[in-house]
Order: sequence, then C-alpha cells, then structure tokens
Amino acid sequence: MAMSDPVADVLTRIRNAQSAMHDDVEVPVSKLIESILNILKVEGFIGNVSYKEDQKKRYAKVILKYYEGEPVIRGIQKVSKPGRRIYLKWKQIFPTLNNIGLSIISTPKGMLSGKEAKFQNVGGEYICKVW
Repeated sequence: MAMSDPVADVLTRIRNAQSAMHDDVEVPVSKLIESILNILKVEGFIGNVSYKEDQKKRYAKVILKYYEGEPVIRGIQKVSKPGRRIYLKWKQIFPTLNNIGLSIISTPKGMLSGKEAKFQNVGGEYICKVW
C-alpha cells in the first residue's frame, strides 16, 4: 500500500520510539526526510544519523537523545498535511513555544529552521514543529 505522507510516518516513528524509550529507530529516507533529520540533528533534538541502502531503498538509523532519563523531544507535530497545505510568508514566521521549540519550513532555498528562514527573509511550506 502506498504511503500518502511519508514525512508524517517518519515523525510518528520518532515520536513512538521516544515514548517507548528506544535507543534508536530505523526510518525510510528520501531527500526531504534526510534534510529534516539533518535539521533535527543540528538543533540537538536527535543524535547521530547513519544511512544504509537495501535493494533500491534507503534507510536511516536515527539515534534518539535523552536528558536525565527524559526524551529530548517532548512533542513533534506535522503541520502541513496532504489535505491542507500551510504556507507562511517570512513575516508570519514566529518562534515556536517562545524559542524552546523548532519549526521546519520548506523554502525555495531548501529545508530551513524557522529562525533561519526568518533571518534569510524567505517563506515556504510549514512542515512540522518540534518541542
């Protein structure tokens, strides 16, 4: 069965693995998902990401981070969905949870965090928010 929203699937896998206190999770990867994982890694929400290829399919092994026994990712939510896309101009980008969280935006300059998109004065599709 074809998946209609692979980004939501990856976010759900990460959320479920963190709530079950797993050390890592394996997710299918595309260029879009690879850039989302890279942003999460740079911002410190996940640990290392390693990639492997298995008969035309690429997978990423995501190492999850914990701080004092609690997951670093408290919540992760897909905002723009296949049935309702959400687009933001750069002036509409505001801090997520008073700069505690992170928003990920797909822009013409590539996938950027909300802070970086605001700094570069570029808007785009509001993919997800993480806190």
